[in-house]
Amino acid sequence: MDLSKQKIMGYRRENGRVGVRNHVILLPLDDLSNAACLAVENHVKGTLALPHHYGRLQFGADLELHFRTLIGIGSNPNVAAVVVIGIEPEWTRVITDGIAKTGKPVFGFSIEQNGDINTVAAASRKAKELVQWATGLQREECMVKELMVSCKCGESDTTSGIAANPTVGNAFDKLYENGNTLLFGETSEITGGEHLVAQRCRTPEIAAQFMKMWSDYNDFIIANKTNDLSDSQPTKGNILGGLTTIEEKALGNIQKIGKKCMVDGCLIPAEAPRGPGLWFMDSSSAAAEMVTLVSAAGAVVHFFPTGQGNVIGNPILPVIKISANPRTVRTMSEHIDVDVTALLRREMTMDEAGDKLLDMMVQTASGRNTSAEVLGHREIVMTKLYRSA
Repeated sequence: MDLSKQKIMGYRRENGRVGVRNHVILLPLDDLSNAACLAVENHVKGTLALPHHYGRLQFGADLELHFRTLIGIGSNPNVAAVVVIGIEPEWTRVITDGIAKTGKPVFGFSIEQNGDINTVAAASRKAKELVQWATGLQREECMVKELMVSCKCGESDTTSGIAANPTVGNAFDKLYENGNTLLFGETSEITGGEHLVAQRCRTPEIAAQFMKMWSDYNDFIIANKTNDLSDSQPTKGNILGGLTTIEEKALGNIQKIGKKCMVDGCLIPAEAPRGPGLWFMDSSSAAAEMVTLVSAAGAVVHFFPTGQGNVIGNPILPVIKISANPRTVRTMSEHIDVDVTALLRREMTMDEAGDKLLDMMVQTASGRNTSAEVLGHREIVMTKLYRSA
C-alpha cells in the first residue's frame, strides 16, 4: 500500500488537525457532575456523555494529570464540540479554557448556585445547538499522513507475539516511513525487554529519559507488590494463553513498534506528541486506562491486537481489534476487525497482514465503525497517581 498518496475522508478541525469522528461530548469535571452529563445525553440525542470517577480534592501532579487528561480528551480531533459540567466554576473554567485553545466550540456550566435541574436545562439547550452545528459539518479529503495512530495490546497469548503484534509492527513501520505520528506505551509490560526499546531510541538523551521512566515505574511496582505479581503480570488470561513470564510478554509486546521505527521522544501520561515519529508514553498497561491516555494525547485511530480476546473500546477513539488466535476469531468474531490467523497457516505474509490492517484503518478513518463502536464499548478510565487530600 502506497500511503504517501492514500487519502481518507476526515474532519479538518479549527487548529488544522484531522479527526475521523465528529462527537459532541458532555465532559464532567468531576464525579459529582456525572448525573448532569448523563441527563443532558438523555435529553439531547447525538451527544456523548463521558462519566468518570475522579476530580475532587486531587492535588499536585495528580491534579495536573486529571486536568491534562480532560483537556486532551476535549481537544482530540475526533471531538467537534464540548460541553463541560462541573460542581463549581473555577476548575470548570480550567478545562474549558484549555480546550478553547484548539478553536473548537466549548461551553462550561457549574452546578453550585444553580442545581442539577437548571444546569441540565441550560446545558441541554447549548448541546442541542452544538449537535445541529456539528451534524452540518462535512468530511473532506485528508492525507493518511495527518492521522495520529496509537497502539496497545491486551489479553496477549502466544499468537500475539508471533503474529498479531508483528502485524501492528509492520503497519507502524509503514506509517513511520510515511511521516505519521505514532504512540505506544505500557511501561510495565516492557519489563525484560526495556534494553531493546532503549536501543531503538533516536538519541542517548531519549534513551536515558525512557530508562528513567521505566525504572521509576518498575521500582514503584516492586515497592508495592505483595509476594509477587502472579495473576497481574502476566494476567490470568496471559497464563491461560501460554505466556509464563513478564519477559515473554514483553518480547511479544515490543513487536508492535516494528523493525524500522525509532523512538523519537518520551511523553508523560496524556501528553501530546510534539511532532511526527514514534513516541513512547509512560502509561499503565491496563487497557481502558492506557487507551484513555492516548486519546487525551490526540490519537484518532487505535490498533489493538489481542490473543485471548480483549473487548476494549473507547468513547471517542475507534479501537481496531486484530487477532491471530483461531479460537478467539471463531468464538469472539463479533469483536475482531482484522483476522490474521492466515499468518499461522502460512497463507499470508507479514507484509500482507500489515496492509490488511492499514486498509481497515483507512476504512475506519473514513467512517466505518469498528466492532467495539458497534457493540457500544465506551470504556474510559482516568489514571490516578495517589490518594486525594
